[in-house]
Amino acid sequence: MEARLPMDARIGDKPPASPLVEATLSLMHETLRGRLAASGQDWDAFRGSAEAFTAADAAEIERRILSTGYRFDWSAGISVAEAPEIYRPRGDGGQIDESFSHPDAPQGEPDGEGRALAGVGDNVVRHETDRRGVARFIRTNERVLDYLTNGVPPGTVAVIDDSGGTLTAPIIEQFAGVICAGGTVRSHLGILTREYNIPCLMNAKIAGIADGDTVIIEASAQAKTTEDYQQGVERVGRVWRIVPEETAA
Repeated sequence: MEARLPMDARIGDKPPASPLVEATLSLMHETLRGRLAASGQDWDAFRGSAEAFTAADAAEIERRILSTGYRFDWSAGISVAEAPEIYRPRGDGGQIDESFSHPDAPQGEPDGEGRALAGVGDNVVRHETDRRGVARFIRTNERVLDYLTNGVPPGTVAVIDDSGGTLTAPIIEQFAGVICAGGTVRSHLGILTREYNIPCLMNAKIAGIADGDTVIIEASAQAKTTEDYQQGVERVGRVWRIVPEETAA
């Protein structure tokens, strides 16, 4: 008889997650069921053992997923450079795309206030007002060192990838806002911005924003919760690019 796990009774209670998450969970459960049956223990005794689920098990699950031809989406540029066999390539024709342009980012024409929709992201903390500032791409150690030496320009909205939580930690409290192209509200960067009370959108999909553009983060949007992720609830804050009047005309 197949060993059953406590979570088996809850399967179907929530809408399915992404295909990758569903596949990963299915393989994890498969591993745990086999290990539990072989142990001869009940769940309470088994779950505390060091052999319940190991780093080798996680590596094997990753190997099985990648063997299907699947490649992970990157959220930190260094990931593609260091492990191209695991991550999808960046840019076209093997060229590195240093912009922040997501194919699924919603975009729109300028409204009466000159605000053009340029993307969305998961709001970490709900603030009373939205945050306006100047988008500055921070993807290199050189730029961080420059800001450490000369200070972060006032009103900087840092646009970074998922490696930025570590890269920008020494200067993060000087940012007016943060837009991060990866992670979740529970990521290291999300925690840091929450502690410093800095408006932040994680897992952002943006397009049409250039370094130096004036942008607005919808920091007043409802914050995304852990339950939202678990239940597949779409809850986002918007990003607008301010279009100069002469350009809009």
